[in-house]
Amino acid sequence: MLSIDVHNIKGEKVDTITLEEELFKVPIKVDILHSVVTMQLTNKRSGCAKVKNRSDIRGSGKKLYRQKGTGNARPGDIKSPLRRGGGVIFGPQGKKYNYKVPKRVKKMALQMAISGKINDEKLMVLDSFEMPEIKTKVFAEIIDGLNVESALIVTDKENTNLDLSSRNCPFVKLIHTSGLNVYDILNYKHLIVLQPAIGQIKERVR
Repeated sequence: MLSIDVHNIKGEKVDTITLEEELFKVPIKVDILHSVVTMQLTNKRSGCAKVKNRSDIRGSGKKLYRQKGTGNARPGDIKSPLRRGGGVIFGPQGKKYNYKVPKRVKKMALQMAISGKINDEKLMVLDSFEMPEIKTKVFAEIIDGLNVESALIVTDKENTNLDLSSRNCPFVKLIHTSGLNVYDILNYKHLIVLQPAIGQIKERVR
């Protein structure tokens, strides 16, 4: 079993919890982490570039003038790609970049990301993080007191005061256990987890 100290928001040790080593002390494989992070970043692409082709242009399909005798090229309708305001030839039609990796791989990557924070001693467990009122200044002072540069804070439930107090801090992100992901864990230097959220994280990585 793996022993982790539990602190309060003042940085004082108040308790100790144990974690299963088979879940939170796994060997780290860079290729698995890379594949999951690449998937997450790729899935953020919107792929919304799209042009109007001939069938999307509004206009009459009537032949503009007679076929012969005018000295001009053979006429098409007003929606012809050769005319100004007509459709675009071979333009982008929108693309979906989304793809998935197996659930087993995602679960392994999540275990590895958390294990990496434990190995680097960048995981901090807090007994609670209650904000009696919405105060960004107070929140920033608490984070400074914990000697944290940038942090991902994982909560077990919605906490409006904490969420709004942390919103204007660019070096901190608040996330629920259901949204915990590999990219955010690796993107922040410290991982701060509220003690009630530990059980929910175990269920996700089990």
